[in-house]
Amino acid sequence: MSMLRLDGVTVRFGERAVLDAVDLDVAEHETVCVLGPSGSGKSTLLRVVAGLQRPDAGRVFLAGEDQGGVPVHKRGVGLMFQDHQLFPQRDVAGNVGFGLRMRRAGRAETERRVAALLDLVGLPNAQRRAVAALSGGEQQRVALARALAPEPRLLMLDEPLGQLDRGLRERLVAELRELFRRLGTTVLAVTHDQGEAFALADRVVVMRDGRIAQSGTPLEVWQRPASEFVARFLGFDNIVEATVSGERADTVWGRVPVPAGTPGGVCRVLVRPAGVRLGAVGEGVPCGVVSRTFRGDHVAVRLRPDAGPELEAVCRLGEAPEPAARVGVRFDAAEVVVLR
Repeated sequence: MSMLRLDGVTVRFGERAVLDAVDLDVAEHETVCVLGPSGSGKSTLLRVVAGLQRPDAGRVFLAGEDQGGVPVHKRGVGLMFQDHQLFPQRDVAGNVGFGLRMRRAGRAETERRVAALLDLVGLPNAQRRAVAALSGGEQQRVALARALAPEPRLLMLDEPLGQLDRGLRERLVAELRELFRRLGTTVLAVTHDQGEAFALADRVVVMRDGRIAQSGTPLEVWQRPASEFVARFLGFDNIVEATVSGERADTVWGRVPVPAGTPGGVCRVLVRPAGVRLGAVGEGVPCGVVSRTFRGDHVAVRLRPDAGPELEAVCRLGEAPEPAARVGVRFDAAEVVVLR
């Protein structure tokens, strides 16, 4: 069942279409992350669903019901923002229970629900703590508990972990995914952080200039970006013009193998860094090593071919060649994507 459906939603600011005829479905219990650079329209999309921004065209449906004219507080959605927006004058319990009081829930029910949610987000017995005394991660957990308290049919997250340091962000992403799975929550999140989106989402939607550039599972989008824009947004730079003939593509780097069945003709090809295989000089495309960067479990190596743009390769620790060394490069067809 579709919990959320956008049908041709358009929002214009002056002459500019911030959202341009966007169609989107989010299934019940699904977590969808909308990913894109600044100005791509992702936050405006969230505001339209919440009722904070009226579309110039198109319709929004929640559980099959048209939301045209339905005010924010009657849509049954929860919102969690990057800056938390907690009430500093209220303690933790006062923040978490705010939505329940707006629904006129009884005191005993509110106290039970607040205690249960604080346990759920890893802050047991924190009801009387002051907001100002909480760490950034703790404030994030309080904001999440507050958003979940009224049991929204759709939870919306706007850059939910953007202000946290990397280590805490990675831990919270894993916790959020498990929490949403246990609760069966339907989630629509927006972020510019691809790592966050890929770790959290069942499905990733990449936006560009107010339109959806690609939608798919994290694995689908990562393995098969639909365009050069998506590929470069995901951080892939090994892209050149090519002409495909059979199972090879002629490029400025020489002949690059392509997956079997690739249609012939002019295109762009992406070689993921994992598909750039290093060997001895004379084995493949001659390259000089420009630099190498330690990335934790691997080393990223920048290469300068004798012709064409630089390449990035990845090597296991201890196997990366020294800067200024000469190497030969071959390409693995399994890591080549043809972009049309």
